[in-house]
Amino acid sequence: MVFIDKNTKIIIQGITGHQGSFHSAEMLKFGAKVVAGVTPGKGGTKVNDVPVFDTVADCAHLKPTASMISVPAPFVKDAFFEALENGIKLIYILTEHVPKHDEMEMYANAKRMGIILIGPNGPGITVPEESKIGIMPNHIFKKGDVAVVSRSGTLTYEIVKALTDAGLGQSTVIGLGGDAVVGLSFLDMLKEFKDDKNTNTVVLVGEIGGTAEEDAAAYIKRGFGKKVVAYIAGRSAPPGKRMGHAGAIITRGKGTADSKIKALNAAGVKVAQYPDDIPGLING
Repeated sequence: MVFIDKNTKIIIQGITGHQGSFHSAEMLKFGAKVVAGVTPGKGGTKVNDVPVFDTVADCAHLKPTASMISVPAPFVKDAFFEALENGIKLIYILTEHVPKHDEMEMYANAKRMGIILIGPNGPGITVPEESKIGIMPNHIFKKGDVAVVSRSGTLTYEIVKALTDAGLGQSTVIGLGGDAVVGLSFLDMLKEFKDDKNTNTVVLVGEIGGTAEEDAAAYIKRGFGKKVVAYIAGRSAPPGKRMGHAGAIITRGKGTADSKIKALNAAGVKVAQYPDDIPGLING
């Protein structure tokens, strides 16, 4: 497993909001160890029987190591730095529409401090039968040895369910986030899974825009040592049209579905035509 396990102590910054309240309940049902919530002015209350504190410092005695940030976009950066300054080692940001300059500042500081930053604008991370931080549906998972790394939230769920229905369990499932600036890349995750004894196969779920898939392909080509299959969303996108996520921007001939598929194929990665084809490619 990668990054989290059943012992990971999680706080939720913004637990009293609709998203924080609903998803904290689902995380608890999944078995995640949610030890506290943080909402300024709401200290002393409880949400889903989880104690709420005014600040991250106020719950330091619980020794949390991970945080889920679910606060309005203008306040995400402040929440991030509050978690960072209080020793949180993994920070997942659910919030979308975070200002790009805030994302750049958070990314730079996470790298400098050696913090794991997941998101913004992604579904989080799930390790079946261990823990979950984020918004992925509980019922689709099955424990196994297939890791899934995705830039698309909805496609993550569709592909995980297809794997589970085919009897293929998952080791770790992580959504990187759809924004132009996110904490982790396919390359970062391949390096993690290369040495993960619980992972034998990796599924990359990419989309048009950026060069993350091409970078991953170059790394795989140099000798990753485990089976990789992929799916690229956006094959039918009209040339020159910006699609969906802020990260889906095509420039200078790179970032197209064709360029990504060609790079992956050249690295020996089979690319599925449809999401449901992935289990067949793994078993093939």
